[in-house]
Amino acid sequence: MVVKKTGKMLFRLLPIGLMALLLSGCGIPELSALQPRGEGAEIQLEIIKLSLWVMLFVLAIVTVIYVYVLMKFRRKKGDNEVPKQVEGSHTLEMIWTVIPILLLVVLAVPTIKATVELADAKEAKKNEVINVTANLYWWEFDYPDKGVTTGQELVIPVGKKVALNLTSKDVIHSFWVPVLSGKTDNNPGLENEMWLHAKEAGTYYGKCAELCGPSHALMDFKVIALEQADYDKWLEDMKAAKEAETKQLDAKNEKNWSKGEQVYAQNCLSCHGGGKVAPSLTNFGDRGNLAGYLKHDKKNLEDWIRDPQKLKQGTKMPGFNESQISDEDLSELADYLLDKKIQ
Repeated sequence: MVVKKTGKMLFRLLPIGLMALLLSGCGIPELSALQPRGEGAEIQLEIIKLSLWVMLFVLAIVTVIYVYVLMKFRRKKGDNEVPKQVEGSHTLEMIWTVIPILLLVVLAVPTIKATVELADAKEAKKNEVINVTANLYWWEFDYPDKGVTTGQELVIPVGKKVALNLTSKDVIHSFWVPVLSGKTDNNPGLENEMWLHAKEAGTYYGKCAELCGPSHALMDFKVIALEQADYDKWLEDMKAAKEAETKQLDAKNEKNWSKGEQVYAQNCLSCHGGGKVAPSLTNFGDRGNLAGYLKHDKKNLEDWIRDPQKLKQGTKMPGFNESQISDEDLSELADYLLDKKIQ
């Protein structure tokens, strides 16, 4: 009777199990911690594997004991007597206590070791230091030793550990690039450290892993890993582009400005001109996404400037209506911004 009931219950749970397996295959591969592309992610994957093997071991032992007890002590035909009542066994109680403690030690020792290793950025600081500041709802990446600042895209050299100093300007956020490393919180008024390492050149996707407001799910960014020569050239090009932009706009010679530059200087420069109020737009035309998640094209850019709240609720960027920027000027501004490239 017990076996039949157990079988029916398992049969009913089968569709749920199959659905769970099916849904577990959904998602973006670039956001999977099970496909590491850097040293930090590889360290964490080993911890995941260890935890999985420990859990499978416990499951196997419990299943064997369960089946054994179920078969040995099941009620036999014609047996209507009350089973012999036994008191607790001190030996078994000790075993049930010691085994979980040993399993926890097996998990805790390598986990603590990995946690300390991933938080130690001393070696990485010898290569590159990047300040990561989280904002509602965008990311700022500042290279203090290079005089370069970017928004939404973090560029790093391949094969080298880079140190990250993490903080926030408003609420708690969390920096996470699943295929490169784990999550580290960005706390306002505090600074956390971690390091990042990419084994191959490519683009890796990052997310905010701490619920920070209505547009938390749209707070995406990218990590672009370049070969050392390409990385050095990118730094030089970014610095030169920023210096050229600053020099031109500081000249106040509006006769030599295009219409788009004039609109930019009048409406955008105060926030986007390096004051760390809004993302740097020095290489805006090179970016792969707009506002972290939108397709990078003129139509979306114009819609974003008109009503950013509609596309990313809670963002601090104000919208500009037609009385502030006409449709003609908006088109010129969009063309100017999309042309801001260093490549």
